[in-house]
Amino acid sequence: MAVETATRPTASVPPSTHHDRPALADPGALGLSAFALTTMVASFANAGLLPNAAAAALGVALFYGGVGQALAGLWSFRQGNTFGSLSFTSFGGFWLAYWWIQTNPDLARAAAGAGLGLFMICWAVVAAMLMVVSVRLSGLLIILFAWLALTLLLLGLGALIGITWIGQAGGWAGIATALIAWYGSFASVVNATWQRAVVPIGEIRIGS
Repeated sequence: MAVETATRPTASVPPSTHHDRPALADPGALGLSAFALTTMVASFANAGLLPNAAAAALGVALFYGGVGQALAGLWSFRQGNTFGSLSFTSFGGFWLAYWWIQTNPDLARAAAGAGLGLFMICWAVVAAMLMVVSVRLSGLLIILFAWLALTLLLLGLGALIGITWIGQAGGWAGIATALIAWYGSFASVVNATWQRAVVPIGEIRIGS
């Protein structure tokens, strides 16, 4: 009766309840694209190139930069990607919070320059933390979060101390940050579609 014993299903893994989980697409492409587009539109206003872009940025901040990145972060949780889940969910929250402040006039007046400046500087700390962690991941992420930390720091200082050109410098840094993020999104889509590393991201391979 050895054959019957070997083929009998075990209690720990019933065949009727075992299902392979479907593969999930890399949420990095969505998260980086949402971040890039929202940052680019807002940065045109911050740099003084197109002030009217500030109004257009609010809708993008809510639906793409905010909700889009939050969804990418939740998918990263599902994949077991701690870095992706933290970065995308956090900066999705950043854009949602920014949209909330800017669309509530009483709240924006109460925050004033000092409150908004502190808001940006604290987010610069988050970006700097992610930059440090990125040294284990890829050169692209190191550069991206370095520029993001600089962007937020300049915007924060400009608002906090009321010097226009510092905030405008933050806008220009934001444009550079957006371009880097767009490159990362493009690389993610191309490499996933071709199923090989076509567009380089400076992946860091640490030997065991």
